[in-house]
Amino acid sequence: DTLWDLAVAEVEKRENAEGDGEGAEVSEKSVLFVGSKNGGKTTIILKCLDREEILKPTLALEYTFGRRARRHNTPKDIAHFWELGGGTSLQELIRVPITSSNIGAFAIVLVLDLSRPNELWTTMESLLQVTRSHVNKILTKLGKTNPDVATEIKQRMWNNLQKDHPDYELVDPFPLPLVIIGSKYDIFHEFDSEMRKIISKTLRFVSHYYGASLVFTSKSEALLLKARILINNLAFGIDKSKSVSVDHSRPLFIPAGLDSLHQIGPPPATDSDIGKLHANTPLELWKKVFEKTFPPKSSCDLQYTKDPAQDLQYAEYEVDVMRSQKNQ
Repeated sequence: DTLWDLAVAEVEKRENAEGDGEGAEVSEKSVLFVGSKNGGKTTIILKCLDREEILKPTLALEYTFGRRARRHNTPKDIAHFWELGGGTSLQELIRVPITSSNIGAFAIVLVLDLSRPNELWTTMESLLQVTRSHVNKILTKLGKTNPDVATEIKQRMWNNLQKDHPDYELVDPFPLPLVIIGSKYDIFHEFDSEMRKIISKTLRFVSHYYGASLVFTSKSEALLLKARILINNLAFGIDKSKSVSVDHSRPLFIPAGLDSLHQIGPPPATDSDIGKLHANTPLELWKKVFEKTFPPKSSCDLQYTKDPAQDLQYAEYEVDVMRSQKNQ
C-alpha cells in the first residue's frame, strides 16, 4: 500500500469507530479557484473553511480541503480546494486538478480584481478559454467510454435556466458550474459611477451568458459571507440563496439563472458606436465595447516573472547554503 492508501484507511477506521451514521454516503466535490494575481483567492478560501491563517502568496498550484457534516452523526462531506497562483501565467496547470475521474463533481471559481479593470477581460477570457478547452477534451474522451455520464454533465449546465427562460436559445453555458467573484469592491466603490456601471453590466452579461453566478466581495464580513454562500453550494451542495441584487450602485449578487438579457440591457455604448464595431457574436460585441473604455494590458504584462527560488517563504537553510556553494 502507498502512504496515501494507509492514510485513507486510517481515516475510515477512525470514522467507523466514532459510529458516524452507518451506510450514509460521503459526497466528494472539487473546486478550482483561478483569477487575478493578488485578487484575494486565498482570503476567500480561508473564509469558506473558517480558518484563521497568515496569508502567503500562492505559488503555482496549491491544495487544501474542507469537511462538513450535513446532519448530526453522519459522515462529513469532503471538498477539495485547488488554487492557481500567478494570474494567467501558469494557466497550463489547470489540467492537473481536472480529470476524467472527478469532472462530474468539479466546479470553477473565477476571482476578478475589480480595482484593475484594464486587466479584467484579458484575465477572464484567457483562464476560461484554457479551462473550457481542457474540459471539452475530457468530455469528448468520456463520450467514447461513458457516453451517459458525458451527456449528463453537459445537460446539467442547462438546468440553471428554466426551459421557458426567454434567453434559453441565446446563451452558451460553461461546461462546469461557475461562480464569478468581483473582488476588492471597497476600491471599486470609489470609481466614477459610469465606470462602475460599465464594469457591472459587462460582468452581468458574461455571467448570464456562461450560466454562472456573480457576486461582488471585499474584506467586509457581510460581502465575504455572500461569496461563501455560493461557494458552499458548489463544495458541499448547501442551498444557495435566491435573493438577487442587480443595483449597480451596490454590490452585485446574482445566482445562476436569475438574470436576463432584458434586465441587463444593451452594451453601454451609443447606437452609432455599436454600428462601427464589427462583432460576430454578442460576447465579442460586449468585449469591444468594454475594451473601448478600458484598453487591455497585453498578456505579457500579466506574466509572473518573480523567481520562486528567491521567495523567503520557501527558505531552507541547509539547501540554500549548498545552493550558494554550487553557484560559487
